[in-house]
Amino acid sequence: MAHNHHHHPIKTGWILQASLAATLLFTAFEVFAGLRAHSLALLSDAGHNFTDALALLLAAIGLYLQSKPADHVKTYGYQRAGVIAAFLNATTLVVIALIIFWEAASRIIHPQSIDDRLMLWVAAAALVLNAGIVIALNGGRKGDINISAAVIHMVGDAVGVVAIIGGALAIHYTGLNYIDPILSIVLGLFIIYTAWDIIRESLNILLEGLPRGLQLTDVTTAMAAVDGVLDVHDLHIWSLGSNVHALSCHALIEDMPPSASDAILKNINNVLCGFDIHHTTVQFEHVPCVMSERCKMTHDHSHDDAHEHGHDHAHHH
Repeated sequence: MAHNHHHHPIKTGWILQASLAATLLFTAFEVFAGLRAHSLALLSDAGHNFTDALALLLAAIGLYLQSKPADHVKTYGYQRAGVIAAFLNATTLVVIALIIFWEAASRIIHPQSIDDRLMLWVAAAALVLNAGIVIALNGGRKGDINISAAVIHMVGDAVGVVAIIGGALAIHYTGLNYIDPILSIVLGLFIIYTAWDIIRESLNILLEGLPRGLQLTDVTTAMAAVDGVLDVHDLHIWSLGSNVHALSCHALIEDMPPSASDAILKNINNVLCGFDIHHTTVQFEHVPCVMSERCKMTHDHSHDDAHEHGHDHAHHH
């Protein structure tokens, strides 16, 4: 079996912790300013900032757990901890958005006067903070859904803050206070939009679906094209974490000595590396079978017709 280990730099962990502290402090300030300015948009952004803080906290926890090696209990390691963190982040965002919609409807019915100047300056400060965190974290996201979830939180908040700045200017020049709750609804829709992709991808990983960007037929065809392989079936591809893919399959080959089958196994693994699949279990068969669960169970417990297992070790740092 091939094992792929990605070790995130310690620098990313420190950036996450510093970003978390700064976000929590600013969230508290934004709640105070939002209440003082009677701005639902600012309070909505404070809620979004709080989920940003949660995202950063869970990302830091996920980063730590992902770095832990496999043990006799967690034989695959803790790589899915980051995926679970990303799913919780995105789900929390959706809940916050629903709360924003409820409060915005109330504000439209019962409008309140807005301190547009305070709203403007607080939003500008939030934009600087969010932009700084996005720039700092962006280098560590490379293929990691966990860090990507935290970055998307911050990007979404930065875009939302730009909308708040525009809203504050519109309220200042038009005096139309209902712009604030309408802006909150737009922010809520944007929050859901940014969360949906993370929810879909993290659920796909947790349910062991086919990794994004791969086609089962493409992998099967490429493996079957390897010299010496007669057929490939019972093929399963899934993700251990956000960037570590695994594969298991049955490969029908001619009856041959182990030295010859080793060469076939090496060529198969080289092909799979092209699909970014490095953790593989290939079971060789010398007698074709009808694919069914019963057949699969028979071969899993048979050492006469299926006896070869491929093991390929590749360590990536």
